Amino acid sequence: MTTKPNTDLRARTKDYALRIIRMYQALPRSGEASVIGRQVLRSGTSVGAQYREACRAKSKRDFISKMEGSLQELDETAYWLELLVDAGIVVNERLVELQNETNELLAIFIASVNTAKSNQ
Repeated sequence: MTTKPNTDLRARTKDYALRIIRMYQALPRSGEASVIGRQVLRSGTSVGAQYREACRAKSKRDFISKMEGSLQELDETAYWLELLVDAGIVVNERLVELQNETNELLAIFIASVNTAKSNQ
Protein backbone atom coordinates (compact mmCIF):
# COMPACT_ATOMS: atom_id res chain seq x y z
CA MET A 1 0.00 0.00 0.00
CA THR A 2 1.34 3.43 -0.90
CA THR A 3 1.56 6.32 1.52
CA LYS A 4 0.32 8.82 -1.10
CA PRO A 5 -3.40 8.45 -1.82
CA ASN A 6 -4.20 7.55 -5.41
CA THR A 7 -6.25 10.29 -7.01
CA ASP A 8 -7.00 8.34 -10.20
CA LEU A 9 -10.43 6.87 -9.49
CA ARG A 10 -10.03 4.14 -12.10
CA ALA A 11 -6.95 2.82 -10.30
CA ARG A 12 -8.40 3.52 -6.87
CA THR A 13 -11.62 1.61 -7.52
CA LYS A 14 -9.64 -1.29 -9.01
CA ASP A 15 -7.41 -1.35 -5.92
CA TYR A 16 -10.59 -1.28 -3.82
CA ALA A 17 -11.91 -4.33 -5.67
CA LEU A 18 -8.63 -6.16 -5.12
CA ARG A 19 -8.79 -5.36 -1.40
CA ILE A 20 -12.36 -6.71 -1.29
CA ILE A 21 -11.18 -9.91 -3.00
CA ARG A 22 -8.35 -10.37 -0.48
CA MET A 23 -10.76 -9.74 2.40
CA TYR A 24 -13.15 -12.35 0.98
CA GLN A 25 -10.33 -14.88 0.64
CA ALA A 26 -9.41 -14.37 4.33
CA LEU A 27 -12.95 -14.93 5.66
CA PRO A 28 -13.68 -17.98 7.82
CA ARG A 29 -15.22 -20.92 5.99
CA SER A 30 -18.52 -20.85 7.93
CA GLY A 31 -21.85 -20.78 6.14
CA GLU A 32 -22.83 -17.26 7.17
CA ALA A 33 -19.36 -15.86 6.35
CA SER A 34 -19.62 -17.45 2.94
CA VAL A 35 -23.06 -15.97 2.21
CA ILE A 36 -22.20 -12.47 3.41
CA GLY A 37 -18.76 -12.73 1.82
CA ARG A 38 -20.23 -13.42 -1.61
CA GLN A 39 -22.51 -10.42 -1.23
CA VAL A 40 -19.67 -8.06 -0.33
CA LEU A 41 -17.52 -9.58 -3.07
CA ARG A 42 -20.20 -8.89 -5.68
CA SER A 43 -21.02 -5.35 -4.58
CA GLY A 44 -17.47 -4.28 -3.77
CA THR A 45 -15.98 -5.45 -7.04
CA SER A 46 -18.70 -3.89 -9.17
CA VAL A 47 -17.92 -0.32 -8.05
CA GLY A 48 -14.94 0.04 -10.37
CA ALA A 49 -16.73 -1.55 -13.31
CA GLN A 50 -19.65 0.85 -12.95
CA TYR A 51 -17.28 3.80 -12.57
CA ARG A 52 -15.59 2.82 -15.85
CA GLU A 53 -19.01 2.72 -17.49
CA ALA A 54 -19.70 6.21 -16.14
CA CYS A 55 -16.44 7.41 -17.71
CA ARG A 56 -17.86 6.33 -21.08
CA ALA A 57 -21.30 7.86 -20.52
CA LYS A 58 -23.06 9.25 -23.57
CA SER A 59 -24.63 12.16 -21.70
CA LYS A 60 -24.72 13.86 -18.31
CA ARG A 61 -27.90 11.98 -17.50
CA ASP A 62 -26.19 8.68 -18.38
CA PHE A 63 -23.15 9.68 -16.29
CA ILE A 64 -25.32 10.50 -13.28
CA SER A 65 -27.22 7.23 -13.63
CA LYS A 66 -24.06 5.14 -13.75
CA MET A 67 -22.45 7.04 -10.89
CA GLU A 68 -25.60 6.53 -8.81
CA GLY A 69 -25.28 2.81 -9.57
CA SER A 70 -21.75 2.92 -8.16
CA LEU A 71 -23.08 4.73 -5.11
CA GLN A 72 -25.66 2.00 -4.54
CA GLU A 73 -22.96 -0.66 -4.73
CA LEU A 74 -20.71 1.25 -2.33
CA ASP A 75 -23.56 1.70 0.14
CA GLU A 76 -24.40 -2.00 -0.10
CA THR A 77 -20.74 -2.88 0.44
CA ALA A 78 -20.68 -0.69 3.55
CA TYR A 79 -23.71 -2.60 4.84
CA TRP A 80 -22.14 -6.03 4.31
CA LEU A 81 -18.88 -4.92 5.93
CA GLU A 82 -20.83 -3.67 8.96
CA LEU A 83 -22.72 -6.96 9.10
CA LEU A 84 -19.48 -8.97 9.08
CA VAL A 85 -18.35 -7.02 12.14
CA ASP A 86 -21.72 -6.89 13.93
CA ALA A 87 -22.23 -10.64 13.49
CA GLY A 88 -18.82 -11.31 15.04
CA ILE A 89 -17.47 -12.93 11.86
CA VAL A 90 -14.60 -10.45 11.54
CA VAL A 91 -13.15 -8.21 14.25
CA ASN A 92 -13.63 -4.52 13.55
CA GLU A 93 -9.91 -3.74 13.52
CA ARG A 94 -9.40 -5.95 10.46
CA LEU A 95 -11.96 -4.02 8.41
CA VAL A 96 -11.41 -0.43 9.57
CA GLU A 97 -9.20 0.56 6.62
CA LEU A 98 -11.58 -1.02 4.11
CA GLN A 99 -14.55 0.68 5.76
CA ASN A 100 -12.70 4.01 5.69
CA GLU A 101 -11.97 3.60 1.98
CA THR A 102 -15.63 2.74 1.38
CA ASN A 103 -16.67 5.95 3.15
CA GLU A 104 -14.12 8.05 1.26
CA LEU A 105 -15.26 6.65 -2.08
CA LEU A 106 -18.88 7.30 -1.09
CA ALA A 107 -18.03 10.94 -0.36
CA ILE A 108 -16.18 11.34 -3.68
CA PHE A 109 -18.97 9.75 -5.69
CA ILE A 110 -21.69 11.76 -3.91
CA ALA A 111 -19.79 14.98 -4.65
CA SER A 112 -19.41 13.96 -8.32
CA VAL A 113 -23.11 13.20 -8.68
CA ASN A 114 -24.09 16.45 -6.95
CA THR A 115 -21.75 18.46 -9.18
CA ALA A 116 -23.03 16.75 -12.31
CA LYS A 117 -26.63 17.40 -11.26
CA SER A 118 -25.97 21.07 -10.56
CA ASN A 119 -24.28 21.46 -13.97
CA GLN A 120 -27.17 19.84 -15.83
